[in-house]
Amino acid sequence: MDGLRGLTADDPPWIGDYRLLSRLGSGGMGRVYLARSEGGRTVAVKLVKAELAAEEEFRDRFRAEVAAARRVGGRWTAPVLDADTEADVPWVATGYIAGPTLSQVVGSYVRQGDYGPLPEDSLRRLAYGLACALRDIHGVGLVHRDLKPSNVLLTIDGPRVIDFGIARALDAVGEQTQTRAGTVVGSPSFMSPEQVQGHRVGPASDVFCVGSVLAYAATGRQPFGNPASGVHAVMFKIAREEPDLAAAPDGIRGLILDCLAKDPAARPTPEQLAERLGPAPGGRSAAPWLPAELIARLGQHAVLLLDTDTPPGGHPPTMVTTKVTPTPAVPPPPTATERRRRRRWLPVIATAVFAAATAAAAVPLLSEGAGAEDSASDIPAGYIGTWSGPVLRDGEPTGQQRRFVITHGKVGEVVANSTSLGATYECRSDAKLVSVTRQDGHPALRLDTTVVRSVPAGRCAALGEHTLEEGAAGTLTWAAAGRTATLHRVAPAAGTVPEGFLGTWRRPNDDGYGTQQLTVKQAPAGSTVLTAVVMGRGGRCTAHAALYAAEGGKLTVGPSVVDRAAPGCAPSSTSVLSLGPDGTLHREFLGDDRQPRGYSRVK
Repeated sequence: MDGLRGLTADDPPWIGDYRLLSRLGSGGMGRVYLARSEGGRTVAVKLVKAELAAEEEFRDRFRAEVAAARRVGGRWTAPVLDADTEADVPWVATGYIAGPTLSQVVGSYVRQGDYGPLPEDSLRRLAYGLACALRDIHGVGLVHRDLKPSNVLLTIDGPRVIDFGIARALDAVGEQTQTRAGTVVGSPSFMSPEQVQGHRVGPASDVFCVGSVLAYAATGRQPFGNPASGVHAVMFKIAREEPDLAAAPDGIRGLILDCLAKDPAARPTPEQLAERLGPAPGGRSAAPWLPAELIARLGQHAVLLLDTDTPPGGHPPTMVTTKVTPTPAVPPPPTATERRRRRRWLPVIATAVFAAATAAAAVPLLSEGAGAEDSASDIPAGYIGTWSGPVLRDGEPTGQQRRFVITHGKVGEVVANSTSLGATYECRSDAKLVSVTRQDGHPALRLDTTVVRSVPAGRCAALGEHTLEEGAAGTLTWAAAGRTATLHRVAPAAGTVPEGFLGTWRRPNDDGYGTQQLTVKQAPAGSTVLTAVVMGRGGRCTAHAALYAAEGGKLTVGPSVVDRAAPGCAPSSTSVLSLGPDGTLHREFLGDDRQPRGYSRVK
């Protein structure tokens, strides 16, 4: 099936009560799968990354956003059908939308001469649908923050807005959650001036993004330039310059310009946009809003859904349910009930085919559902994996470490997660692929990073363009902002805490009053493995630290984050844990804030 990937050994065959059929895509939050419910409904299931699930702050936000998204409704968005926010690995299931993304429709024209910019009637229906979607989203206290062509699906009866993966609850947006310098949320070509300047983002930011999306749909070009020619140049144009709308139809150009006003207060609200465009025609008698060849492909795509009833390419050895419980991988043959349920799909599919029968064009359709990636990857196979190494500046060691986790993906997608670890800070970034070039006959990756986590808060800033290229003896060479590193492939064991460290350890406070207690648990690199609880004269202090690496019989954990502070409670620097021959646990701090400490195991 075009645009879908078969399951691999890394994919579970079940999540909750949903049988997985194919992988739709992956991104900063996790993986998205095409799945089918026990009642026969096709759904998209997003499985959160394990390292994010271990972060209580993320889990709290995920709960709030799922609860809000349930209230949005499904007329102009993908409805939330089910979720388990308390599972070891949280997930959410939404209705699967059988249609291409706007980026695929317009992008296929740019690449191959197929489809192309939408006609004016289609643009007006698109604008009306986007306005109604934002009205529903904002009405339950959400701001989308990443409205772009790949998050807009085109269906027979109108557009749908998907992927609230980086949405934020409006009531949680305050001084403490404003975007900091160097921390930008969104996709460069489709951000608002507020986003690129690091200001507070509200509902009006989504309206600006509507203008950019409509400009792209009307002209086939990004209105402020392509990030391949320089992300920061695009961001400057968004903040300071006027968009390129020369090719936009006259009847829609004024509306686009109003949405693209630099001043948020000057932009129309979604309600005003919908009223200005008038109600969209509905019902079975309404004329098609898309070109005939697209309508034809929608019907053909619906038929192809039947072929995904059995996951292609075999089954993984275990399955993941709500609580990650292994069970036999190969499902039993379908029961009579299941066979009848499949037959109930046939009238629905036949209707879709009949609606498309008058159009003959057959252009390949890549379907994202809730964020699918293209079937091919731009990342060379030799780059895939985890890499780490010490950082140099002007040839001298800085004491910092840099780690990249590289996955498959296309230009413009997040293909890597990067961690920079210093003695007193830890910075995590998502890296989008800008281009793949060749250096001295070898492929080289150009990446643009966005800071997604800073410890301590406000410490981290993006370094600009990063490059990764093949080095000697199976290494990768990294460079950014005058810094370099020779990265070595990290063995899977480096992300696993040895059993001897697991458990609870304790020592008395230096003043003889109270205790310091460490609890070490099993979790992957990047997740919280260490919880410190200090009981002293000032009260109770609780802090957490994430695993960077487990190598050479030692654990390296990042600086701690205090989540329950007492007077005098302060976070600690990056530290290294080791086991002594007498069965004690030793902790050495890389900053100058603490003396080495020893702990005894709690029986």
